[in-house]
Amino acid sequence: MSRNPYTPGQVPRILAGRTVELRRIESLLARVVTFGELGGPLLVFHAPRGIGKTSLLRAGQQRAAESGFVTAWVACSRQQPVLAEVAHSIGRALERADAVPSGAAGQRWRGQLERLTVEVGVPGARVSAQVARREDAAPPHAAIGMLENLLHDAAAAVRQRGGAGLLLLLDELHTASADEMSVLLNTLQNLDGERADNPLAVVAAGLPVTPEALTRAATFGERSTYISLDVLSDDDARAALVGPARAEGVGWSAAALAAIVEESHGYPYLLQLLGSTTWEAAEPADGEQLTLTAVKRGLPVARDQLAAMHRARWGAASRLDKQFLSAMAAAGDGNVTRAAIAAGMGVDSRAISVPRERLIDRGVIEPVGHGLVRFTLPGFGAFVRSLDEE
Repeated sequence: MSRNPYTPGQVPRILAGRTVELRRIESLLARVVTFGELGGPLLVFHAPRGIGKTSLLRAGQQRAAESGFVTAWVACSRQQPVLAEVAHSIGRALERADAVPSGAAGQRWRGQLERLTVEVGVPGARVSAQVARREDAAPPHAAIGMLENLLHDAAAAVRQRGGAGLLLLLDELHTASADEMSVLLNTLQNLDGERADNPLAVVAAGLPVTPEALTRAATFGERSTYISLDVLSDDDARAALVGPARAEGVGWSAAALAAIVEESHGYPYLLQLLGSTTWEAAEPADGEQLTLTAVKRGLPVARDQLAAMHRARWGAASRLDKQFLSAMAAAGDGNVTRAAIAAGMGVDSRAISVPRERLIDRGVIEPVGHGLVRFTLPGFGAFVRSLDEE
Protein backbone atom coordinates (compact mmCIF):
# COMPACT_ATOMS: atom_id res chain seq x y z
CA MET A 1 0.00 0.00 0.00
CA SER A 2 1.25 3.49 -0.87
CA ARG A 3 1.62 6.15 1.84
CA ASN A 4 -1.38 8.36 2.58
CA PRO A 5 -0.31 11.79 1.20
CA TYR A 6 -3.18 13.82 2.66
CA THR A 7 -2.67 15.91 5.79
CA PRO A 8 -5.90 17.22 7.37
CA GLY A 9 -5.08 19.89 9.95
CA GLN A 10 -1.48 20.17 8.70
CA VAL A 11 0.33 21.91 5.88
CA PRO A 12 -0.51 20.08 2.61
CA ARG A 13 2.27 18.48 0.61
CA ILE A 14 1.08 20.35 -2.47
CA LEU A 15 -0.44 23.82 -2.10
CA ALA A 16 -3.09 24.32 -4.77
CA GLY A 17 -4.98 27.41 -5.81
CA ARG A 18 -2.87 30.11 -4.15
CA THR A 19 -0.79 31.24 -7.12
CA VAL A 20 -1.94 34.87 -6.95
CA GLU A 21 -1.34 35.10 -3.21
CA LEU A 22 2.10 33.52 -3.46
CA ARG A 23 3.01 36.06 -6.11
CA ARG A 24 2.16 38.84 -3.65
CA ILE A 25 4.61 37.36 -1.17
CA GLU A 26 7.23 36.87 -3.88
CA SER A 27 6.82 40.50 -4.97
CA LEU A 28 7.57 41.61 -1.42
CA LEU A 29 10.62 39.36 -1.29
CA ALA A 30 11.86 40.49 -4.71
CA ARG A 31 12.00 44.10 -3.56
CA VAL A 32 14.20 43.10 -0.64
CA VAL A 33 16.44 40.94 -2.83
CA THR A 34 16.82 43.55 -5.58
CA PHE A 35 17.13 46.75 -3.59
CA GLY A 36 18.12 45.57 -0.12
CA GLU A 37 15.26 47.59 1.36
CA LEU A 38 12.02 47.12 3.26
CA GLY A 39 9.71 44.98 1.15
CA GLY A 40 6.69 47.17 1.79
CA PRO A 41 3.82 47.54 4.28
CA LEU A 42 2.73 44.69 6.51
CA LEU A 43 1.10 42.04 4.26
CA VAL A 44 -1.85 40.35 5.98
CA PHE A 45 -3.82 37.36 4.70
CA HIS A 46 -7.13 36.87 6.49
CA ALA A 47 -9.70 34.09 6.34
CA PRO A 48 -11.67 31.73 8.60
CA ARG A 49 -9.95 28.66 10.03
CA GLY A 50 -9.33 25.81 7.63
CA ILE A 51 -8.97 27.95 4.51
CA GLY A 52 -5.20 27.53 4.33
CA LYS A 53 -3.63 30.66 5.83
CA THR A 54 -0.86 28.78 7.63
CA SER A 55 -0.16 26.65 4.56
CA LEU A 56 0.22 29.80 2.46
CA LEU A 57 2.64 31.34 4.96
CA ARG A 58 4.69 28.12 5.07
CA ALA A 59 4.88 28.10 1.26
CA GLY A 60 6.03 31.71 1.36
CA GLN A 61 8.62 30.81 3.97
CA GLN A 62 9.99 28.09 1.71
CA ARG A 63 10.20 30.47 -1.27
CA ALA A 64 12.01 32.99 0.93
CA ALA A 65 14.53 30.43 2.16
CA GLU A 66 15.23 29.43 -1.45
CA SER A 67 15.91 33.11 -2.23
CA GLY A 68 18.48 33.48 0.54
CA PHE A 69 16.33 34.86 3.36
CA VAL A 70 16.63 34.00 7.00
CA THR A 71 13.06 33.40 8.18
CA ALA A 72 11.60 33.80 11.67
CA TRP A 73 8.23 32.16 12.36
CA VAL A 74 5.92 33.22 15.22
CA ALA A 75 2.71 31.37 16.06
CA CYS A 76 0.91 34.13 17.96
CA SER A 77 -1.11 33.16 21.01
CA ARG A 78 -3.13 34.84 23.73
CA GLN A 79 -1.20 32.74 26.26
CA GLN A 80 2.22 34.18 25.36
CA PRO A 81 3.42 37.78 24.84
CA VAL A 82 3.75 37.99 21.07
CA LEU A 83 6.61 40.49 21.00
CA ALA A 84 8.69 38.30 23.28
CA GLU A 85 8.06 35.40 20.90
CA VAL A 86 9.20 37.63 18.01
CA ALA A 87 12.46 38.32 19.83
CA HIS A 88 13.03 34.63 20.60
CA SER A 89 12.19 33.53 17.06
CA ILE A 90 14.51 36.06 15.42
CA GLY A 91 17.30 35.10 17.81
CA ARG A 92 16.92 31.39 17.02
CA ALA A 93 16.69 32.06 13.28
CA LEU A 94 19.94 34.05 13.20
CA GLU A 95 21.75 31.50 15.33
CA ARG A 96 20.67 28.67 13.00
CA ALA A 97 21.88 30.70 10.03
CA ASP A 98 25.15 31.55 11.79
CA ALA A 99 24.33 35.23 11.22
CA VAL A 100 24.60 36.51 14.80
CA PRO A 101 27.08 39.41 14.91
CA SER A 102 30.41 38.62 16.53
CA GLY A 103 32.38 40.48 19.18
CA ALA A 104 30.95 43.65 20.71
CA ALA A 105 28.20 43.77 18.10
CA GLY A 106 27.14 40.26 19.10
CA GLN A 107 27.00 41.23 22.75
CA ARG A 108 24.87 44.25 21.88
CA TRP A 109 22.61 42.01 19.79
CA ARG A 110 22.03 39.54 22.63
CA GLY A 111 21.43 42.44 25.00
CA GLN A 112 18.69 43.73 22.70
CA LEU A 113 17.01 40.33 22.73
CA GLU A 114 17.12 40.15 26.51
CA ARG A 115 15.87 43.71 27.04
CA LEU A 116 13.01 43.37 24.59
CA THR A 117 11.94 40.08 26.16
CA VAL A 118 11.94 41.65 29.63
CA GLU A 119 10.17 44.85 28.59
CA VAL A 120 7.29 43.15 26.81
CA GLY A 121 6.69 40.60 29.53
CA VAL A 122 7.49 37.10 30.64
CA PRO A 123 5.41 34.07 29.54
CA GLY A 124 1.84 34.68 30.65
CA ALA A 125 2.21 38.45 30.75
CA ARG A 126 1.08 40.90 28.06
CA VAL A 127 1.84 44.40 26.89
CA SER A 128 -1.65 45.73 27.43
CA ALA A 129 -3.34 48.62 29.15
CA GLN A 130 -5.84 46.15 30.57
CA VAL A 131 -3.17 44.14 32.42
CA ALA A 132 -1.19 45.53 35.33
CA ARG A 133 2.48 45.97 34.37
CA ARG A 134 5.40 45.39 36.67
CA GLU A 135 6.76 48.59 38.21
CA ASP A 136 9.93 48.42 36.10
CA ALA A 137 8.12 47.68 32.83
CA ALA A 138 8.32 50.25 30.05
CA PRO A 139 5.31 51.66 28.22
CA PRO A 140 4.73 50.34 24.70
CA HIS A 141 6.62 53.24 23.04
CA ALA A 142 9.85 51.98 24.62
CA ALA A 143 9.23 48.56 23.09
CA ILE A 144 8.84 50.22 19.68
CA GLY A 145 12.41 51.50 19.76
CA MET A 146 13.79 48.17 20.89
CA LEU A 147 11.85 46.17 18.30
CA GLU A 148 12.93 48.64 15.62
CA ASN A 149 16.59 48.18 16.55
CA LEU A 150 16.19 44.42 16.73
CA LEU A 151 14.61 44.09 13.28
CA HIS A 152 17.08 46.51 11.70
CA ASP A 153 20.15 44.85 13.17
CA ALA A 154 18.91 41.33 12.37
CA ALA A 155 18.04 42.14 8.76
CA ALA A 156 21.30 44.04 8.25
CA ALA A 157 23.33 41.18 9.72
CA VAL A 158 21.80 38.72 7.26
CA ARG A 159 22.45 41.04 4.32
CA GLN A 160 26.03 41.70 5.36
CA ARG A 161 26.73 37.97 5.35
CA GLY A 162 25.51 37.60 1.77
CA GLY A 163 21.89 36.70 2.49
CA ALA A 164 18.87 38.44 1.00
CA GLY A 165 17.44 39.72 4.28
CA LEU A 166 15.02 38.79 7.05
CA LEU A 167 11.45 37.54 6.62
CA LEU A 168 9.25 37.67 9.72
CA LEU A 169 6.09 35.55 9.54
CA LEU A 170 3.30 36.06 12.09
CA ASP A 171 0.56 33.42 12.15
CA GLU A 172 -2.69 33.94 14.10
CA LEU A 173 -1.96 37.66 14.39
CA HIS A 174 -5.52 38.36 15.60
CA THR A 175 -4.58 36.89 18.99
CA ALA A 176 -2.06 39.67 19.69
CA SER A 177 -3.18 42.41 22.08
CA ALA A 178 -3.98 45.90 20.81
CA ASP A 179 -0.76 47.22 22.35
CA GLU A 180 1.33 44.50 20.69
CA MET A 181 -0.26 45.30 17.33
CA SER A 182 0.41 48.98 17.93
CA VAL A 183 4.07 48.32 18.70
CA LEU A 184 4.43 46.23 15.55
CA LEU A 185 2.71 48.78 13.31
CA ASN A 186 4.63 51.72 14.74
CA THR A 187 7.89 49.83 14.36
CA LEU A 188 7.22 49.08 10.68
CA GLN A 189 6.17 52.69 10.14
CA ASN A 190 9.49 53.89 11.57
CA LEU A 191 11.50 51.38 9.55
CA ASP A 192 9.71 52.48 6.39
CA GLY A 193 11.03 55.98 6.99
CA GLU A 194 14.52 54.56 6.39
CA ARG A 195 13.53 51.65 4.18
CA ALA A 196 16.79 51.62 2.20
CA ASP A 197 18.62 50.45 5.33
CA ASN A 198 16.19 47.65 6.24
CA PRO A 199 16.27 44.48 4.10
CA LEU A 200 13.15 43.12 5.76
CA ALA A 201 9.67 41.80 4.90
CA VAL A 202 6.83 41.02 7.32
CA VAL A 203 3.91 38.76 6.35
CA ALA A 204 1.05 37.80 8.67
CA ALA A 205 -2.15 35.77 8.74
CA GLY A 206 -5.23 35.87 10.92
CA LEU A 207 -8.98 35.52 11.13
CA PRO A 208 -11.29 37.93 9.26
CA VAL A 209 -11.28 40.28 12.27
CA THR A 210 -7.55 40.99 11.85
CA PRO A 211 -7.77 44.06 9.56
CA GLU A 212 -10.24 45.77 11.90
CA ALA A 213 -8.16 44.88 14.97
CA LEU A 214 -4.99 46.33 13.41
CA THR A 215 -6.76 49.52 12.39
CA ARG A 216 -8.11 49.94 15.92
CA ALA A 217 -4.60 49.43 17.32
CA ALA A 218 -3.16 52.20 15.13
CA THR A 219 -5.08 54.31 12.63
CA PHE A 220 -2.34 53.92 10.02
CA GLY A 221 -2.85 50.16 10.30
CA GLU A 222 -5.23 50.67 7.37
CA ARG A 223 -2.14 51.25 5.22
CA SER A 224 -1.21 47.60 5.60
CA THR A 225 -1.98 45.34 2.65
CA TYR A 226 -4.95 43.08 3.37
CA ILE A 227 -5.81 40.06 1.23
CA SER A 228 -8.82 37.84 1.89
CA LEU A 229 -8.50 34.11 1.17
CA ASP A 230 -11.56 32.30 -0.15
CA VAL A 231 -12.42 28.64 -0.70
CA LEU A 232 -10.82 26.90 -3.68
CA SER A 233 -12.37 26.76 -7.11
CA ASP A 234 -13.44 23.35 -8.43
CA ASP A 235 -10.33 23.14 -10.62
CA ASP A 236 -8.04 24.01 -7.71
CA ALA A 237 -9.87 21.57 -5.45
CA ARG A 238 -9.24 18.77 -7.96
CA ALA A 239 -5.59 19.78 -8.18
CA ALA A 240 -5.29 19.60 -4.37
CA LEU A 241 -6.50 15.99 -4.55
CA VAL A 242 -4.80 14.77 -7.71
CA GLY A 243 -1.29 16.13 -7.10
CA PRO A 244 -0.48 14.35 -3.81
CA ALA A 245 -1.92 11.04 -5.08
CA ARG A 246 0.00 11.24 -8.36
CA ALA A 247 3.24 11.66 -6.38
CA GLU A 248 2.50 8.26 -4.83
CA GLY A 249 1.64 6.65 -8.17
CA VAL A 250 -2.13 6.64 -7.51
CA GLY A 251 -4.92 8.13 -9.62
CA TRP A 252 -8.48 9.30 -9.09
CA SER A 253 -11.61 8.37 -11.04
CA ALA A 254 -13.64 11.29 -12.40
CA ALA A 255 -16.66 10.24 -10.31
CA ALA A 256 -14.63 10.10 -7.09
CA LEU A 257 -13.16 13.54 -7.70
CA ALA A 258 -16.57 15.03 -8.47
CA ALA A 259 -18.04 13.59 -5.27
CA ILE A 260 -15.33 15.04 -3.04
CA VAL A 261 -15.32 18.43 -4.75
CA GLU A 262 -19.08 18.64 -4.18
CA GLU A 263 -18.86 17.46 -0.56
CA SER A 264 -16.01 19.80 0.39
CA HIS A 265 -17.41 23.03 -1.12
CA GLY A 266 -13.79 24.02 -1.88
CA TYR A 267 -12.86 24.07 1.81
CA PRO A 268 -9.14 23.10 1.95
CA TYR A 269 -9.34 21.31 5.30
CA LEU A 270 -12.25 19.17 4.11
CA LEU A 271 -10.44 18.32 0.88
CA GLN A 272 -7.53 16.97 2.89
CA LEU A 273 -9.86 15.14 5.29
CA LEU A 274 -11.94 13.54 2.54
CA GLY A 275 -8.83 12.68 0.56
CA SER A 276 -7.38 11.02 3.64
CA THR A 277 -10.48 8.99 4.55
CA THR A 278 -10.87 7.86 0.92
CA TRP A 279 -7.23 6.76 0.85
CA GLU A 280 -7.57 4.83 4.11
CA ALA A 281 -10.71 3.12 2.84
CA ALA A 282 -9.09 2.12 -0.46
CA GLU A 283 -5.55 1.28 0.73
CA PRO A 284 -4.34 1.76 -2.85
CA ALA A 285 -1.18 0.29 -4.27
CA ASP A 286 1.07 1.96 -6.82
CA GLY A 287 -0.74 2.19 -10.16
CA GLU A 288 -4.25 1.83 -8.73
CA GLN A 289 -7.09 4.35 -8.77
CA LEU A 290 -9.27 5.86 -6.03
CA THR A 291 -12.92 5.23 -6.85
CA LEU A 292 -16.35 6.49 -5.87
CA THR A 293 -16.81 3.32 -3.81
CA ALA A 294 -13.80 4.26 -1.67
CA VAL A 295 -15.13 7.81 -1.27
CA LYS A 296 -18.44 6.44 0.03
CA ARG A 297 -16.69 4.07 2.44
CA GLY A 298 -14.56 6.86 3.86
CA LEU A 299 -17.30 9.48 3.99
CA PRO A 300 -18.79 8.45 7.39
CA VAL A 301 -15.38 8.81 9.04
CA ALA A 302 -14.95 12.29 7.56
CA ARG A 303 -18.45 13.32 8.58
CA ASP A 304 -17.85 12.09 12.12
CA GLN A 305 -14.74 14.28 12.31
CA LEU A 306 -16.65 17.27 10.97
CA ALA A 307 -19.47 16.63 13.45
CA ALA A 308 -16.93 16.65 16.29
CA MET A 309 -15.77 20.08 15.14
CA HIS A 310 -19.40 21.26 15.01
CA ARG A 311 -20.02 20.00 18.54
CA ALA A 312 -16.87 21.70 19.82
CA ARG A 313 -17.95 25.06 18.38
CA TRP A 314 -21.45 24.68 19.74
CA GLY A 315 -20.22 23.60 23.16
CA ALA A 316 -17.97 26.67 23.46
CA ALA A 317 -20.85 29.06 22.70
CA SER A 318 -22.69 30.95 25.44
CA ARG A 319 -26.48 30.77 25.81
CA LEU A 320 -26.89 34.02 23.89
CA ASP A 321 -24.46 32.86 21.21
CA LYS A 322 -26.49 29.67 20.78
CA GLN A 323 -29.69 31.68 20.36
CA PHE A 324 -27.95 33.71 17.67
CA LEU A 325 -26.63 30.60 15.91
CA SER A 326 -30.03 28.88 16.02
CA ALA A 327 -31.73 31.91 14.49
CA MET A 328 -29.02 32.16 11.85
CA ALA A 329 -29.24 28.45 10.99
CA ALA A 330 -33.03 28.68 10.70
CA ALA A 331 -32.59 31.44 8.10
CA GLY A 332 -30.50 29.20 5.82
CA ASP A 333 -26.98 28.04 4.97
CA GLY A 334 -25.89 30.90 2.74
CA ASN A 335 -25.49 34.58 3.50
CA VAL A 336 -27.88 35.62 6.26
CA THR A 337 -29.02 39.16 7.00
CA ARG A 338 -28.77 40.84 10.36
CA ALA A 339 -32.51 41.52 10.21
CA ALA A 340 -33.34 37.83 9.70
CA ILE A 341 -31.24 36.80 12.71
CA ALA A 342 -32.77 39.49 14.92
CA ALA A 343 -36.27 38.46 13.83
CA GLY A 344 -35.50 34.85 14.63
CA MET A 345 -34.34 35.86 18.10
CA GLY A 346 -37.34 38.14 18.58
CA VAL A 347 -35.21 41.19 19.32
CA ASP A 348 -34.24 44.49 17.69
CA SER A 349 -31.34 44.21 15.23
CA ARG A 350 -29.20 46.44 17.47
CA ALA A 351 -29.47 43.87 20.27
CA ILE A 352 -27.52 41.20 18.42
CA SER A 353 -24.25 43.14 18.10
CA VAL A 354 -22.51 41.53 21.09
CA PRO A 355 -23.00 37.85 20.10
CA ARG A 356 -22.39 38.70 16.45
CA GLU A 357 -19.01 40.31 17.16
CA ARG A 358 -18.05 37.56 19.59
CA LEU A 359 -18.80 34.80 17.06
CA ILE A 360 -16.92 36.66 14.33
CA ASP A 361 -13.94 37.08 16.67
CA ARG A 362 -13.95 33.32 17.34
CA GLY A 363 -14.15 32.48 13.66
CA VAL A 364 -17.52 30.71 13.89
CA ILE A 365 -19.16 33.15 11.46
CA GLU A 366 -17.75 35.76 9.09
CA PRO A 367 -19.06 38.99 7.57
CA VAL A 368 -19.55 38.77 3.80
CA GLY A 369 -21.07 42.15 3.02
CA HIS A 370 -23.07 44.95 4.58
CA GLY A 371 -25.32 43.36 7.20
CA LEU A 372 -24.56 39.82 5.99
CA VAL A 373 -22.82 36.91 7.73
CA ARG A 374 -22.29 33.23 6.97
CA PHE A 375 -21.01 30.15 8.79
CA THR A 376 -17.32 29.49 8.28
CA LEU A 377 -17.53 25.70 8.61
CA PRO A 378 -19.54 23.77 6.00
CA GLY A 379 -22.51 21.90 7.41
CA PHE A 380 -22.65 23.86 10.67
CA GLY A 381 -26.09 25.30 9.90
CA ALA A 382 -27.51 21.82 9.30
CA PHE A 383 -25.89 20.63 12.53
CA VAL A 384 -27.55 23.41 14.53
CA ARG A 385 -30.94 22.73 12.93
CA SER A 386 -30.59 19.04 13.84
CA LEU A 387 -30.21 20.06 17.50
CA ASP A 388 -33.49 21.94 17.35
CA GLU A 389 -35.18 18.80 16.02
CA GLU A 390 -34.04 16.63 18.94
